[in-house]
Amino acid sequence: MKKLLLLLLLPALISCGNDKNSEDKTENQTNTDSLETEKENEFKVLDSKNIELDSVWAPFKNDLAKFSKEKYEELKPLIFDKNIPDIQSAIKDGKLSYEELSLFYLYRIKKFDRENEFSLNSVISLNPNLIGEARQKDDQLKNAEVNHPISGIPVLLKDNINTRNMATTAGALALENNQTEDAFIVQKLKENGALILGKANLSEWAYFFCGKCPSGYSAVGGQTLNPYGRKTFDTGGSSSGSAVAVAANLAPVAVGSETSGSILSPSSQNSVVGLKPTVGNLSRGGIVPISSHLDTPGPITKSVIDNVILYSAMAGLDTEDAASVEIKNINYNLESVKLEGKRFGAFKQLMEDSIYNRAISDLKNAGAEVIEFEAEEIELNNFLRLLSLDMKNDLPKYLENYGGETGFSSVDDIVKYNIQDSTVRMPYGQSLFEGIVQETTDTTDLDSIKQDLSEKGKRYFDSPMGEFDLDGILSINNYHAGFAAAAHYPAITVPMGYDEAGAPKGLTFFAKTGEEDKLYQWALAFEQASKRRKSPENYE
Repeated sequence: MKKLLLLLLLPALISCGNDKNSEDKTENQTNTDSLETEKENEFKVLDSKNIELDSVWAPFKNDLAKFSKEKYEELKPLIFDKNIPDIQSAIKDGKLSYEELSLFYLYRIKKFDRENEFSLNSVISLNPNLIGEARQKDDQLKNAEVNHPISGIPVLLKDNINTRNMATTAGALALENNQTEDAFIVQKLKENGALILGKANLSEWAYFFCGKCPSGYSAVGGQTLNPYGRKTFDTGGSSSGSAVAVAANLAPVAVGSETSGSILSPSSQNSVVGLKPTVGNLSRGGIVPISSHLDTPGPITKSVIDNVILYSAMAGLDTEDAASVEIKNINYNLESVKLEGKRFGAFKQLMEDSIYNRAISDLKNAGAEVIEFEAEEIELNNFLRLLSLDMKNDLPKYLENYGGETGFSSVDDIVKYNIQDSTVRMPYGQSLFEGIVQETTDTTDLDSIKQDLSEKGKRYFDSPMGEFDLDGILSINNYHAGFAAAAHYPAITVPMGYDEAGAPKGLTFFAKTGEEDKLYQWALAFEQASKRRKSPENYE
């Protein structure tokens, strides 16, 4: 089983997803003996020495001094583990304000996230204007007509997403002073009334940097830890901080990004809901890239309804992003749906997993038909090479068109910079960046690689879907994320339970290009039928 899972997982983990508890590693690591969960003594770095906490908290000193523990406990039943509609209802009824909502999350971040026995290192920076902006939302509420449900809700952004008033670092010291304008999706969030809470830690450079480093580590943010098993369970990556913060109620919702597994992996391993959209459905403009062919941002939330709300608030046509498309009429008022007549495919290779089996039973009890099938053995040759070639081209374009005054213009510049102080800037090395520098090809060859991977990725899903007349495919965590990435197919993962050690797992649905509406319907039906998500015990 271990060897089989390794073969299944390799395509998902060539770039940024990481699911060590399920025997995964990057493409060039095939020794299964090395595939173990990171233990505390294997972390070279835990706490960041590059975040000045006094400066981070200075803008909130007076407001937090007035926000007592008693007030926190009074508000907790209205906010903790509640979805956005419930929070908005409490605000509409006058039981809660947007200012109090923001202070609640600041209180929890200060209490749990850094320099204490429960620290998670999930947040890199905070929006210094948060409280003032929340007060404006409270004032506007008095005269507002119908707002988007994201209005007034604090949103945490992965720190590879450009955001005004906070540096966008991708977790790298090379970008610690990368002051930018808002990314396109951040502009859309603000247009729809969202509050930007701050920036989340991540696997440095979206986990396409060091090769053998633990997921969730960055030189800027330190080592993100899993709230369900701090220093024991892997966080998944690369959107580690986004998923951890949402799981531990340090943020109501967060935005991650995925090239191959970077939303699905941390979402499933931290028992939250994560959507990897079809490439182009959400703009990539102003997001530090790996691959313009595969990258996409996506929402990470505790519930399916919150996920579609956040997704809809980021949508819009970006004329500067060649892949961008306009999505019309996203329905964020999800209602219960029946699964009668829906046919899903389940991998025979995964049927030994008892939690996967139970999730399949939940779907069957909800009316779905599940057909087991043998997956075709397909190798995604040149996947790693595609990422290297794309990043070699795409990172300079980001630095030129979206970056601040960093002093860098290429991957080679950053490699040389890191070598000057390797212990601090790259304690786990930079093998993937070094590989990027060495890669060369022409446009024809790169286009051929993309076409080949696309055909193979689609065949991996289309063959069983056609043969068995399937609506979608069921998987675990990010096990088949690489094939979905190559195919440009969307996926959503929903908490499906915990193993004997307490590690979370997610049931992951795959559909065809542009079928996010179907994914949301299936995910909601499963969420309501199973109701297996639990908050981490030490963070209540």
